[in-house]
Amino acid sequence: MNDLQPLLSQLVAQWGATTITLGHALAGIALLVLALIVVFGIALRRAAQARAQAALEASERAREADARMAEIMKAQSEMQGRMGTIAEVFGSRQAELTKAIGERLDGMTSRLGTSITEQTKSTHENLAKLQERLAVIDTAQSNIQSLAGQVVQLQHILSNKQTRGAFGQSRMEAIIADGLPHGAYEFQATLSNGNRPDCIVRMPNGAPDLVIDAKFPLEAWNAIRTAAESENPDTQRYASQTFRRDVEVHLKAISEKYLIQGETQDTAFMFVPSESIFAEIHENFEALVHKAHRARIVIVSPSLLMLSIQVIQAVLKDARMREQAHLIQGEVIRLMEDVNRLDDRVRKLQTHFMQANKDIDLILTSADKVTKRSAKIEALEFGAPGSDDAETAKDEPAPRVAASRTGQLRLHVVDDGE
Repeated sequence: MNDLQPLLSQLVAQWGATTITLGHALAGIALLVLALIVVFGIALRRAAQARAQAALEASERAREADARMAEIMKAQSEMQGRMGTIAEVFGSRQAELTKAIGERLDGMTSRLGTSITEQTKSTHENLAKLQERLAVIDTAQSNIQSLAGQVVQLQHILSNKQTRGAFGQSRMEAIIADGLPHGAYEFQATLSNGNRPDCIVRMPNGAPDLVIDAKFPLEAWNAIRTAAESENPDTQRYASQTFRRDVEVHLKAISEKYLIQGETQDTAFMFVPSESIFAEIHENFEALVHKAHRARIVIVSPSLLMLSIQVIQAVLKDARMREQAHLIQGEVIRLMEDVNRLDDRVRKLQTHFMQANKDIDLILTSADKVTKRSAKIEALEFGAPGSDDAETAKDEPAPRVAASRTGQLRLHVVDDGE
């Protein structure tokens, strides 16, 4: 012990005024180890407490888990019972659904069969109607082909000058024949100069005849249409000049051949059997219209010719009425005589009716008195002898038989003053 004393007092370190010896250091280490042992014991105790607490919590959790597992098993058993019930319900419902679906399929099959039958019937009917319409279309197609042939034939007719002139003349003749009575016109009549216009209309009251001539400048008109499609100014100008020259030739021929002083009217008609050519002349060739007026020629289309014929028909009708005016006047005079005679007879008949009304009034008065006398007799009301007879003889006129103006006998009740 004494040998350790110097060793323990041996200086180990010095910190300022503080000196640390080996003994101090060993004491400090021993204290530190002791503190560590105490801390380690406390930690072990706390770990044991924690393990006990964990074991307690684990057992508690195990009990809760067992309780939950029991509840789950119970719920599972209840679920299995419900699933069995649901399976039974689903089985019954499935059988009902299968039955309903079978019934609906049967009904749908029946309706589908009926619908298919009706649709088949409707399809047959539609096919029959379609065949009928196809037959109508075939007929219409044959008519169209026939019409096309007629159009081609008309085109051939219009391509020839002579046949084209006959076409225009026939159209003019149809309009005139429909509008005027027979004898008021004449086709291809010969004038005093030997020329033969297409038609002359006989005017009333000895007036000169009206000349109508049909012209159809088709080549020049077709040239104008072709030039309008080409849009070439030179071609259009040349076609217009050709058309103007052809129309001027027609106007000159009518003016020189058919206007005869005292035999024909001062104005003649040039009939153009096409509204489009007539419109072209008045729209783009105003100089030709003025030249025709100066030549005392009126260019007319089918519609204007029809209107002119209606005016001429009205003039002819007025002339015939003027010719028959004396006959109409005589008939009116005889009609007035018949009316006057009818008035006299009606007045005489009125007099007879008035006399008959007066006689009826007197008869009613007598009947009233007879009725009163019968009532008195029934009631045994007799007055003084002769009083009623005198009153009756005074008031009631004596009947007599007189002849009416018509020769028939009529009963009159005449009073004393008649």
